Amino acid sequence: MSDYPPPPPGGNDPSETVWSAPPPPGGEPPPDSGVQPPTSPDYAPPPAPGYAPPAPPQPGYAPPQPGYAPPQPGYAPPQPGYAPPQQPGYPQQGYAPQPAYGPAPVAVGPDGRPLKSKMTAGLLGIFLGSFGVHRFYLGYSGIGIAQIAVTIVTCGIGGIWGLIEGILILTGSPSLSTDAEGRPLTN
Repeated sequence: MSDYPPPPPGGNDPSETVWSAPPPPGGEPPPDSGVQPPTSPDYAPPPAPGYAPPAPPQPGYAPPQPGYAPPQPGYAPPQPGYAPPQQPGYPQQGYAPQPAYGPAPVAVGPDGRPLKSKMTAGLLGIFLGSFGVHRFYLGYSGIGIAQIAVTIVTCGIGGIWGLIEGILILTGSPSLSTDAEGRPLTN
């Protein structure tokens, strides 16, 4: 048994009726409706919701002119001879020019070679100490290889060794305050 009522006496089954969709919003109305869009020359479509049209300029006010702003009420204009002369493109204040920044000075040992940095060695020890990178940086390649081996054999637990050494380097421990050649680490 069907859920549909019996067809009307004209013989048309409602399940076979073809329906047409309504026109899309903003689309053209059907030609027989008699509604035509406005065609006058000064017609403007309404503004989008949430946006206001720009306000016309108020009478008596001109757009701002380039240059100086008008003096504020209650203040006299500056007297001639007291203001420094204006130069275009330069600030009015009389500050001295700042020196250009160059490369940071490098600490050099008595033999003329640059010294190693304590900050670099300590950070390498903290972040890459399990691979002995800080020891390679300081010139202790044998201990660096040993740290790699301990880290591999202990499945990474030996990496604590490098972390502790990185902290000791940054705190200035006397046992880790020089490189492999005995030169002191710089701050």
